[in-house]
Amino acid sequence: MDSPTLIVCCGLPGVGKSAASAHLTARLSAIRHRSDVIRKELFADPEYTAAETAATYDELLERARTDLEAGAAVVLDATFKTRRLRERAAAVGRETNARFELVHVVCDSAVVETRIETRTETVSDADLRVYHQLKESFEPIDREHVVIDNSGSLAETHRQLDQSVLDLVVDRL
Repeated sequence: MDSPTLIVCCGLPGVGKSAASAHLTARLSAIRHRSDVIRKELFADPEYTAAETAATYDELLERARTDLEAGAAVVLDATFKTRRLRERAAAVGRETNARFELVHVVCDSAVVETRIETRTETVSDADLRVYHQLKESFEPIDREHVVIDNSGSLAETHRQLDQSVLDLVVDRL
């Protein structure tokens, strides 16, 4: 690719952002940065305060900027629940002359609740209480974006990603 690409996978806990971002990362030979991982690197025992969240997103976006400036494709995996955070990511894309795609991963609530209740190995600490809290505070997305419904099989999610997101990236080359 001649210019870098920044893909942001946003959405509520348990919807499958990590599965979507892993697929995109592999398909694009990209570098993936996950807010859950960064938070635990920065804070040994995270308390999920506003200050911790701000520091986590600052580091997430700084890592993206560094990799984009080096010409890499980057996939970010985080809730990005506010317009302000999504705009900050888009600004990093603009400032590094990267193609920018916002991917909103969604999933049926009943499926999410089952996934959260039954997951065993995950870096995320989000439980059902956090899911419902963020569901109430997730700000509407008012910019161009792709919606990926991860309610079905992983193969179906991959098909949607390939047809929607990867086709957009290739079309914009």
